[in-house]
Amino acid sequence: MRKLPNEGLKTQPQAPVNSGGSARDAHTPERKCILSGRHAARDELIRLALGPDGQVAPDVRARAPGRGAWIGVDRATLDAANAKGKLKGALARAFKTGDIAIADDLGDRIEAALRQNALDRLGLEARAGNLATGSDRIATEARRGAVHLLLHAADASIEGRRKLDQAWRVGQGTEGSGRQGLVLPAERTILSLALGRENVVHAAIIDRAAAARVSHALDRWRAFIGREAGVEAVAADASAVNMTKDFE
Repeated sequence: MRKLPNEGLKTQPQAPVNSGGSARDAHTPERKCILSGRHAARDELIRLALGPDGQVAPDVRARAPGRGAWIGVDRATLDAANAKGKLKGALARAFKTGDIAIADDLGDRIEAALRQNALDRLGLEARAGNLATGSDRIATEARRGAVHLLLHAADASIEGRRKLDQAWRVGQGTEGSGRQGLVLPAERTILSLALGRENVVHAAIIDRAAAARVSHALDRWRAFIGREAGVEAVAADASAVNMTKDFE
């Protein structure tokens, strides 16, 4: 799973977004991917936990007790390694036991866990007042430079995205750059449920630290499913790109 470009959002330990090659805090704990051998900060990798019954399960928040193993590859690579038995061998070495069971749908489970983690984070930021919805409000916030992250549902109209993207570029002073908000791998019905609001097609994060937290969760999800990074560093005071009611 490759690193994603969020260097402008390094604000809090829980959201250590990082552009490939940039220096990280010297105290950031690192782990090694059992499949690729790559070392990376633990929050850039995905932890797998071994249950008492020998079942391997995703632990994307790295909170489960006991021994864990870390992966830093995308879904396709993980599924291939699982099918060929390479994953089981790597996990047996990491857990120091051959008494393990890996479900055929482990990739599905990891993807679902990362997806839920990202949607939960969006819901938390919405309840904290760090997220704006509604096209008119988003456009207003974007033009005054208050939007740090602009997000679009997968089924948002092209015209709706275009108008908000343009308002965001105006507010950031990046007109003509082609910079766009992030199109999420989730449709409006899913986003609406996550945020507890109706018809969420676009959303804007209006707090920089919140944008860092959200982009970190989204980056992990999108990197695992093999989507290109969509959250770019913003030139204006280290912000990022941009979700809720559609322009019709």
